[in-house]
Amino acid sequence: MEGATSDPIRFSEDFPQDPVSLVASACKMKLEGIIGKRADAPYRSGRSTDWIKLKCRARQEFVVGGFTRTKGARAGVHSLLLGVHEKDGSLRYAGRVRPYFSSRAASAFLVRAEPLRCAQTAFYDPPQPEKERDHLWLSPSIVAECSFLEWTPGGEVRHPVFHAVRDDKAASSVTEEPMVAVEYDEPVEADAGSTREVAGAKGAVKIGNIRITNPQRGLDEVTGHTKKELVEYYAAIGEWALPHLHNRPLALVRAPDGIKGELFFQKHSEKARIPGVVELPAELHPRHPPLLVAGSEEALIGLAQLNVIEIHTWNAVAPDLEHPDRIIFDLDPDPALPWAAMLEAAELLKVVLDEIGLRSFPKTSGGKGFHVVVPLTRRQGWSETKAFAHAVARHMARVVPQRFSAVLGPRNRVGKIFIDYLRNSRGASTVAAFSVRARSGMGVSMPVSWDELKEVSRGDEWTMKKAVARQRSLEVDPWLGYWQTRQGITAAMRRAVGMQ
Repeated sequence: MEGATSDPIRFSEDFPQDPVSLVASACKMKLEGIIGKRADAPYRSGRSTDWIKLKCRARQEFVVGGFTRTKGARAGVHSLLLGVHEKDGSLRYAGRVRPYFSSRAASAFLVRAEPLRCAQTAFYDPPQPEKERDHLWLSPSIVAECSFLEWTPGGEVRHPVFHAVRDDKAASSVTEEPMVAVEYDEPVEADAGSTREVAGAKGAVKIGNIRITNPQRGLDEVTGHTKKELVEYYAAIGEWALPHLHNRPLALVRAPDGIKGELFFQKHSEKARIPGVVELPAELHPRHPPLLVAGSEEALIGLAQLNVIEIHTWNAVAPDLEHPDRIIFDLDPDPALPWAAMLEAAELLKVVLDEIGLRSFPKTSGGKGFHVVVPLTRRQGWSETKAFAHAVARHMARVVPQRFSAVLGPRNRVGKIFIDYLRNSRGASTVAAFSVRARSGMGVSMPVSWDELKEVSRGDEWTMKKAVARQRSLEVDPWLGYWQTRQGITAAMRRAVGMQ
């Protein structure tokens, strides 16, 4: 063009580095990834195998073909049912994701979904019915963006995390996107959000959208862990920790002066608002200050900014706080016992629970021992659940008296393991899965499978860094089936453990 000062076509800068290092750099800059193209291929509009997405984490859009809610409920959203279009235009079921909507977001979604309700599913391979959930089908027009670990051989996503409803993309264009997994060395903070120095803030940094004050404050003299490392850990572990926190009232352990200083136990917001943490309606816990729940990565970062080390949760989920959805047995050993005794105790408890027909799932406590978690459908109240847990503890003490005690107090567990059933009362709490402990070494409470139990060498085996690395490397969830387990306390079970 006459008079033009630049060429009408300009080439972008060439990057001669290998793709792995390029993607690693993008990930460290907190970018989603990069787009790659065959060097010898021409530029053409539209989708093509000449182009490929190289992502730090698998992430794409999905069609929402329906959602689930508690059976018989008139409102609420439990999970979104995801799909992708095949080449012939048919909609394939691709798994489900918990959106963890706020009350306002859930209401907005339901308003948008109501005119899309239909009697028949749009999936050609719809998911199997669930005993405790209703499936509500939608005409496929809503698009949701999710990240996930990988595609399963059956064409579903593994460990999906909901990010947003997308209004800028047509549902008809959503297909399974080809992606290449890239391995790279990554510090714990890689998923912790944007971290930058804040001018004039005495070393403060920003993680996510939250300003972290005194980030270099020491928390543990043994490991040298800092407040910034704690915040980065809770940001990085969020996608695995949040399902265990969803709508559960919290009990928090704060350590403003490090774990050797004075520790504060907190159940209510008091005067300070914690970013991302919300209060439950007062009527759910009458005559008490409102309880707190954390349902987002922002909440985890906000808690850590407030010097929260340990996150404990109730055994019930809002809005139904009168019926616990799990029993927890805390195996509390005499400190003089060898670790082998803890492994044996956990296995023996599993055998008893198996025999009476209850499926259980173990996790390290992050401290001295194990927690054995028994999921329940919410049929029993607190008094019945606690009484049953006490009966199981007494039964173990009768059957193996040289190993177990069902009586509280150090004198009663000399050479034995106390089965702590007291965590099953209304208002009692237990340290949550993936919570850090305010103890020397700052171990993490880690879910494990029964098959790998004998490989665990101590209750605080996983550090913050090791916990994140483990979760990213897992191909199978150690608690596979936990969320789908449907079981309750029956009369036969009560008789089996000696309840009258």
